[in-house]
Amino acid sequence: MNITKKSRPAATRPEDQRLSLGSTFAYGFQHVLTMYGGIIAPPLIIGAAAGMSSQDIGLLIAACLFVGGLATILQTVGIRFFGSQLPLVQGVSFAGVSTMVAIVHGGGGIQAVFGSVIAASLIGLLITPLFSRIIKFFPPVVTGTVITTIGLTLMPVAANWAMGGNKAAPSYGSMANIGLAAATMAIVLLLSKVGNAAISRLSILLAMVLGTGIAFAFGMADFSKVGTGEIVAFPTPFAFGPPTFEIAAIISMLIVILVTLTETSADIIAVGEIVGTKVDSKRIGDGLRADMLSSAISPLFNSFTQSAFAQNVGLVAITGVKSRFVVSAGGLILVILGLLPVLGRVVAAVPTPVLGGAGVVLFGTVAASGIRTLSKVEYRNNMNLIIVAASIGFGMIPIAAPAFYDQFPSWFSTIFHSGISSAAVMAILLNLLFNHLKAGNSENQSVFVAGTGRVVKEEELKCLADGDRFEGGKLIDCDGKEVPIQASSNSDH
Repeated sequence: MNITKKSRPAATRPEDQRLSLGSTFAYGFQHVLTMYGGIIAPPLIIGAAAGMSSQDIGLLIAACLFVGGLATILQTVGIRFFGSQLPLVQGVSFAGVSTMVAIVHGGGGIQAVFGSVIAASLIGLLITPLFSRIIKFFPPVVTGTVITTIGLTLMPVAANWAMGGNKAAPSYGSMANIGLAAATMAIVLLLSKVGNAAISRLSILLAMVLGTGIAFAFGMADFSKVGTGEIVAFPTPFAFGPPTFEIAAIISMLIVILVTLTETSADIIAVGEIVGTKVDSKRIGDGLRADMLSSAISPLFNSFTQSAFAQNVGLVAITGVKSRFVVSAGGLILVILGLLPVLGRVVAAVPTPVLGGAGVVLFGTVAASGIRTLSKVEYRNNMNLIIVAASIGFGMIPIAAPAFYDQFPSWFSTIFHSGISSAAVMAILLNLLFNHLKAGNSENQSVFVAGTGRVVKEEELKCLADGDRFEGGKLIDCDGKEVPIQASSNSDH
């Protein structure tokens, strides 16, 4: 665990700093804006997959904001055994989106999604004390592969949105829809390039606003249903019916929970380093228990798995504002937004091509985060490259060929129809096989080892003298004379 060089008493921890009320809520609102695009994307994707109306999707969005706010307050304020008391923003994790869509398409509907989240989260809560012992089985080669696959598996969603979202519509795939998506994506990129850091960080949200404005000007946006329904409302428990519990769906979601536990552990450690405070196994355990408790309760209010948002960890580093009470204020703002379903209906009315243009960058960012994690992995003299290659390839099968598992048993198809579940299972098993079960391993097991780095045998180095060097393909000694190179007797060339 990471511990600062100088220990501080609990009363003087940097995360316990209190700012003025105005500054606290201003910085808290900035945290909300930073994660807003990420927290509304999962309910949009899952709601669309379940065939929900814009009003129902608006309800889902409001529920996710409400529960995310409560989870953030629990994580930052903390009670005994629950909450890391660190500036961590909680919200619906991208890690489970592909799996939940697969459960919906598998015939279980949104009720099976809620049931699998409840059951898997309770299992996650039970195994939290043991997780520190098994976290070694989720090194960067596994987590990086999974996060990369998450981003890649969401790309078809972004493409479908860019084309219009509804395949039955006459305008699906039209130049107008794709042009609107391209314009939105261009705005994201341009805003990301401007010198103003605040605008750059809000590029996704601002691009969606501007893209919607363009769509409205060309008659491609319809806000007529925004006023239909309540303006202020408390989330109705089980608004979409009671949860159902399917074994295959629960197993599939449990994989997501393991990934979520790994990601949250990494975020807790990272924010501890940024803040400069002590992070030990107890604090990680308290943070993970808050994660799992929030996730288990969230389906009661029509929301999904909760996790720490990595982008907000970056915001803490950028702004230097380390107070956990700032993030608590952000959580309170999220709760208030969740009590205003009219805002959810406004978001649900954003044209899908606009979401598609922003989604290309947003989902690509998720994949890029995984690639960044994989860049830290050592690939020389090991089998990590084949672990990554086989796992991502296996995860892409249900994306490239959605009907691939149609003839398999339903429980198997539910688990592996999700690219994220497929990649996670393969990465975990291959990591165990190659990096933990050493029996049978050798230095050169396959071309993947030889191809990852240049290897010179020790006996070859013994033949060289001080001052020897290669110039233009010739071996030159310290006096500048060429040393003849004798061809190997068994050379084929």
